[in-house]
Amino acid sequence: MKKFRKVLDGLTTSSPAGVGGSSSCASAAGTPTAGPSPREIDVAETLTSESFQICKTVRHGFPCQPTALAFDPVQKLLAIGSRSGGVRILGRPGVDCYCQHESGAAVLQLQFLINEGALVTACADDTLHLWNLRQKRPAILHSLKFNRERITFCHLPFQSKWLYVGTERGNTHIANIESFILSGYVIMWNKAIELATKTHPGPVVHLSDSPKDEGKLLIGFESGTVVMWDLRAKKADFRIHYDEAIHSVSWHHEGKQFMCSHSDGSLTVWNLRNTARPVQVTFPHGKTQRDGRKESCKPILKVEYKMSRNSEPFVIFSGGLSYDKASRRPTLTIMHGKAITVLEMDHPIVEFMVLCDTPYPNEVQEPYAAVVLLEKDLVVVDLTQSNFPIFENPYPMDIHESPVTCTAYFADCPPDIIPVLYSIGAKHKKTGYSHKEWPVSGGTWTLGSQTYPEIILTGHADGTIKFWDATAMTLQMLYKLKTSKVFEKPKAVEGGRGAELGEEDPYAVQMLSWCPHSRLLCVVGISANLILYRFSKHDANTNITVLEVRLQCEVEEVISPSDTENTPCLSDPSGHSPQPPPSPRSNTPDSARDSIPCLKVKDRTIRMPPGYQAELVVQLLWVDGEPPQPITSLDINSAYGLLALGNCNGLAVVDYIQRTVLLCMSTLELYGAADPFQRLTRSPRKSRQSTPDFCMRGLSNFYSDSKKRIRTSYQSLTELSDNQVSMDAERSKSPTSESRENSFSRSRSSSVSSIDRDTKEAVTALQFGESYGRKTDALPTPCLWVGTSLGLVLLIPMSIPTDDQERQEEPVTMAPTGTVLMLKGSVLRFGFLDLRGAVISAPYEVWRDPNAQEDPERPRKRKLVNFSPSSSQENCGEGHLAVVCSERQAVVFLMPAQVCLHVHNITEASFVLRADLVSFCNSVCLACFCANGHVMTLSLPSLRPLLDVNYLPLTDMRIARTFCFTNGGQALYLSSPTEIQRITYSQEMCDNLQDLLGELFTPIETPEAQNRGFLKGFFGGNTQTFDREELFGEAAAGKASRSLAQHIPGQAGMEGMKAAAGGAVGELARARIALDERGQRLGELEERTALLMTSAETFSKHAHELMLKCKDKKWYQF
Repeated sequence: MKKFRKVLDGLTTSSPAGVGGSSSCASAAGTPTAGPSPREIDVAETLTSESFQICKTVRHGFPCQPTALAFDPVQKLLAIGSRSGGVRILGRPGVDCYCQHESGAAVLQLQFLINEGALVTACADDTLHLWNLRQKRPAILHSLKFNRERITFCHLPFQSKWLYVGTERGNTHIANIESFILSGYVIMWNKAIELATKTHPGPVVHLSDSPKDEGKLLIGFESGTVVMWDLRAKKADFRIHYDEAIHSVSWHHEGKQFMCSHSDGSLTVWNLRNTARPVQVTFPHGKTQRDGRKESCKPILKVEYKMSRNSEPFVIFSGGLSYDKASRRPTLTIMHGKAITVLEMDHPIVEFMVLCDTPYPNEVQEPYAAVVLLEKDLVVVDLTQSNFPIFENPYPMDIHESPVTCTAYFADCPPDIIPVLYSIGAKHKKTGYSHKEWPVSGGTWTLGSQTYPEIILTGHADGTIKFWDATAMTLQMLYKLKTSKVFEKPKAVEGGRGAELGEEDPYAVQMLSWCPHSRLLCVVGISANLILYRFSKHDANTNITVLEVRLQCEVEEVISPSDTENTPCLSDPSGHSPQPPPSPRSNTPDSARDSIPCLKVKDRTIRMPPGYQAELVVQLLWVDGEPPQPITSLDINSAYGLLALGNCNGLAVVDYIQRTVLLCMSTLELYGAADPFQRLTRSPRKSRQSTPDFCMRGLSNFYSDSKKRIRTSYQSLTELSDNQVSMDAERSKSPTSESRENSFSRSRSSSVSSIDRDTKEAVTALQFGESYGRKTDALPTPCLWVGTSLGLVLLIPMSIPTDDQERQEEPVTMAPTGTVLMLKGSVLRFGFLDLRGAVISAPYEVWRDPNAQEDPERPRKRKLVNFSPSSSQENCGEGHLAVVCSERQAVVFLMPAQVCLHVHNITEASFVLRADLVSFCNSVCLACFCANGHVMTLSLPSLRPLLDVNYLPLTDMRIARTFCFTNGGQALYLSSPTEIQRITYSQEMCDNLQDLLGELFTPIETPEAQNRGFLKGFFGGNTQTFDREELFGEAAAGKASRSLAQHIPGQAGMEGMKAAAGGAVGELARARIALDERGQRLGELEERTALLMTSAETFSKHAHELMLKCKDKKWYQF
């Protein structure tokens, strides 16, 4: 435990007297002025740099841009590969693992080593990787890099250690899975095809061994050639030449025939007894035209041919629709006997697999489900029911149902909030799912001992808000709210504006503020509106109150201390000033808009179901053809009954209890006489924006080089104008777009002379709390802290009636005092500590159901929980500490003296995107995330750097707008448009991460092969086996050319271990896992030995009985 003592003698007080007396804290330390009497503040800081370590914990959501699919029928695990080189391994709910190839190359194919706890991945950089799944964090054991040929297809027979690898040149190589070394046995394309063939057969698109004879390998070439290769004789048994290209091949389990899918939408069935022509050619979706020809169809990309004992065979394929049905959605066709069922999908099909009971290819498969991997969804179809229902997906695969525009993360929530939200949300779940259990049930997962309720909120482009239960490294949707139901549907207007309005997502959620204790939810929309929701367990029929706020932007004359330039600024005295003269473009349709909102709220009685119910809507209005600017800051306090919002035009404070607007002022008017800049009186409006941007443009983010707009669909980039806009002003706009270069930088200066001409001073941070509005205050009072984009901090004290009845009737008074503090960069976050270093939380009102029946004799009263600075201190006049974080600095002030105690310059080359005061290990720290990808933590109140890690070197706007910290050393961000990545910066959580994650591999006995019977085996022929080691081993086949492929040994899981645990604890964890694996293997060996001994004893007993029985028989008696 480390103590620090800071003597306050000789430190500068930030005076609000004017520019000369209001210097930044960076220069305050060097200019001693008269301050309070010297005294010492003792704070015991327990956090050290050893308390922090950053690592990824778990990833939720649908894999972005999936490319491959694999399933282990024994372990019941599902693997999905992606274009970015990621691999997601899914099991039972709670078992969800993410792996990433360092190269970032797309995953072409996945192959499980069935029931072996391993996975082979083939990537687009022509590299094979072997992953060890017998640990919670899988790691690469071996890699094999092909140098001269490109990998196109891989096949690993069941219970084999030899992997067949087909290449683009048409050759087939064989690799040993254990050593990951190529065999000298190679099937060259020119030997596989007939010598008379003059054309190249194309890449290998299929490899499979015959179910009847493992020594026969079926090779499919893209051109339509199929070769049955005899591995022992090293020659082709037969060759098939078909006119259409082949996409896939599927065997009948008896090994006597196979089915091919082709590029013309046909399916062909071939019998091994006669390979001259197919025994059957069908066009499942091709109708016969009048001239007798089949209509042209799309390719059938994959076909699966499966048999069932008690029903007709299944033929399942994707594609094959006729071209004249271009409007049809992607389909999966199930042919069950003569019945044909076409399942339409919402997205294109990437891959599908049929799940069967047995892993043996020569047995009746008994298919029970089909896993369909779509571009943006995962669907599992139940094949055991005639209507083929789908299973309810237990994974959070619908995060991206609408693009995510903002996130919020709450740890250690009240324990009753999750069951309440789940009970409300369960009433609106979809029905019609299969009643059977989810078939992907592999792995084991248990709820950790140190868990606490966690909730994640996501706001979306279509106006929906989703509540997720994030407890214990899982994610499950609790409740879904649609904010668009508050508004009337927008009507199309002239000039194509209706289309633009719809395209730009007018209901997109820009900002969220949620109090778990009072259950108040405040939602800021992109159309400059704010919706206040209250939670109720009962339905209600109510009218929504609408408050309209007029924040007007006009030009101000600004004289900086070092320059005399005219700069546009803010002005709107209380929002009721007369309209200025019309602009030069008054003949345009937009210039006629005045005092109207962007969206129209429903003005009728609305029935609201249980859950969150809209109570109040605050809308910013158009002003003389100028659209309202997006809201940039928000705070709500249930104890005060107030909410505050700000943008680049000023500040508005609303009393939602009395449904009135208390304050509506420009930033300049908030300063009063304490304006640090010499701004002159308001001048007539000189000019407006050069382009009549529509009000929906708030989804855009503007950059210093040019205005750029990126739609929330993440698909198109459109330049708006060539105007040079200062990043100081545009910092206040909604960061809901992605950067074209996926990185960004910005310069910012603390001097006033560096302010651009087009700069507007936006309100960027707001915080209600008990504080001191003036230096002379002896007791704390309710205050509103206001931070601006120029680094200025203002304090607004308030007078709020305490009695419930008076609060309903008496007005709340608030008046700016002129208190001004200064920092470098735009202000981002406020926080309050008492003089012992403990967090002072904002007061709140305990939740009560607004629609519950009341007892007339005992009216309910508001129950407030107040965290005043005096509540934890003996002397209520001691004051408190205020922590202010900007884009460049973190500063600690002593209140009410307004003395700057500590200053830390966080960054000079970059700027802070997100900052939060978080509770951590029974202490508190300031966590920051910078635009250059650095994650930092600072101690409080001394602001000592504790952690600085370059975590995300290339930060794009998606991460910038969704990154958020929470208590307990956790954070999250949107790693892709469809996935949420959770991380921890706690050393303790990193050490215990292995206990929080699920086990992928569980020891399961491999099912025994079915007994075919004597007669069937005698007449039908048993499956022939052969020793692959004898054929492919180095002794028989020799070594492959060293230049063909390069073996790269893996680190045997060390990287995964390092990510999960560090230091001595990590070494112990690794040793423990190694011992567990060794013990597990020894246990399996002991069980197999016991089984073998029992079998030997049984065989000896039966043999002795048979000998005694047949001892005296003659030869003719047998």
